[in-house]
Amino acid sequence: MAEPWYKNAVLYCLDVKTFADGNGDGIGDFIGLAAKLDYLAGLNVDCIWLQPFFPSPMRDNGYDITDYYSVDPRLGTLGDFVEFSRRAQENGMRVMIDLVVNHTSIDHPWFQAARSDAQSPYRDYYVWSDEKPADAAEGTVFPGVQDTTWTWDREAKAYYFHRFYDHQAELNITNPAVRREIERITGLWLQLGVTGFRIDALPFLIEFKGTPLEGQGDAHAYLRELRHHVQQLCGDACLMAEANLLPEEVPDYFGDGDKIHMSFNFWVNQHLFLALARKDATPIRRAYEQLPPIPVWCQWNNFIRSHDELDLGRLKKSELEEVFRAFGPDESMQLYGRGIRRRLAPMLGNDRRRLELAHSLMLTLPGTPVLRYGDEIGMGDDLSLPDRESVRTPMQWSDGANGGFSSAAADRLSLPPIAEGEYGYPTVNVEAQRRDPQSLLNWLERALRRRKECPEFGLGECTWIDTGRAEVLAHRCDLDGSTVYAVHNLGARRAKFMLPVGGSRTLQDVLAFHHCEAQEDGSYRIDLEPYGYRWLRSVATG
Repeated sequence: MAEPWYKNAVLYCLDVKTFADGNGDGIGDFIGLAAKLDYLAGLNVDCIWLQPFFPSPMRDNGYDITDYYSVDPRLGTLGDFVEFSRRAQENGMRVMIDLVVNHTSIDHPWFQAARSDAQSPYRDYYVWSDEKPADAAEGTVFPGVQDTTWTWDREAKAYYFHRFYDHQAELNITNPAVRREIERITGLWLQLGVTGFRIDALPFLIEFKGTPLEGQGDAHAYLRELRHHVQQLCGDACLMAEANLLPEEVPDYFGDGDKIHMSFNFWVNQHLFLALARKDATPIRRAYEQLPPIPVWCQWNNFIRSHDELDLGRLKKSELEEVFRAFGPDESMQLYGRGIRRRLAPMLGNDRRRLELAHSLMLTLPGTPVLRYGDEIGMGDDLSLPDRESVRTPMQWSDGANGGFSSAAADRLSLPPIAEGEYGYPTVNVEAQRRDPQSLLNWLERALRRRKECPEFGLGECTWIDTGRAEVLAHRCDLDGSTVYAVHNLGARRAKFMLPVGGSRTLQDVLAFHHCEAQEDGSYRIDLEPYGYRWLRSVATG
């Protein structure tokens, strides 16, 4: 039986407005993105995940939407989107977009109608209260920036609920009319060539907070309704959840394989950085052991860094402090008391060995890998920019003006590119790395190609292997009689150990860099350099 496409794909996340400017106005657009599709196809990407590109006042990087049925005119037209989508499919790539329906901008026509007329049908699109709830200061998403989840609206003469900023009013998911709107939104974009949705802030989307149904019913039941809807319209559509879940919460989101298809593995991601900080693989293995099994049709998303802060909020306080000391020791590098606002390369000291190690972990751990734009060339961050903008600087294509992102004057760019220092575009850019056979870009392109040749990592059954070395993470993945192994040394010292294979088997190095020495008992002697890794395929002999 054919496996769902999303279980063994390579996803690439980008923001249209900071990726490539096609018309020279200083803002990335769909014309510019379409011109870069050959680059993405050459990188071995299977699916392009787009961050919000809808009309927006841009108070929150486009996550404050005023129209779900259109494209921000600064980024192009619906026609430009359709042309991009068609060309992506011709290049063998699917398109996934953000579904941001937990909230709208307060500038959205729905909210404007709701606040101006208590009898408007749009009034119940949002969550209101005549009195400010006693727990209004609880549950804020941005501590230190946001001090309440209920804000008074003078025109409406009532308080409205918002989990995020006060300019992002919460939609009322208990209202059938809101659910029908979500059906229309997803239906439109599926018709325009989209085959997946990354659901923004999913736990907050399905909560009944502040509604008459608070404390009643099963909020997660809506996930079955949404999944049924999108799959009726497009049989291979995929719902990918942004949900920072505790292990015990996992079953409510995946159900019996009839709710969400995939979810970002925040639990493992946070413990992965703890493991990198300690140079000890134990936190990764323990994190996986704490997660319950998921249905066969579902999948985890592996990622290293996202477009937000590196969220470490699920770690214990002492563990959080360990990661802060290792990767974000200055207060300016930290955010909301729980996260780090740096890109991967600066966090790892631009150490090529550790960058390869981190990406190798992402590609071989059980799940579907998600790559963040710019990480393939080791882009840096700009800590002079506010909050999460530090990791959202324009893509660096060349050493030309604005890093090849735009031909506009520098003062017209939506965000300044990194122009100076170790991570400046004169040094770190696609063009230079394409010419260098040993560059990070060319290494990752080869690694992604090999990853596609090893479906066991995405689809197989994972078994952890005890090597007797705390700094070494070793696992095998079995699929239809085929087996691959991955071993990683998170330590700064060489690690030698025996890898049990058993039977009349031999190991071939998938990345073709090293020789593995077989022992009489069927085990293999592995010698990993500091931060070294191996991908090994088991092959029958005789």
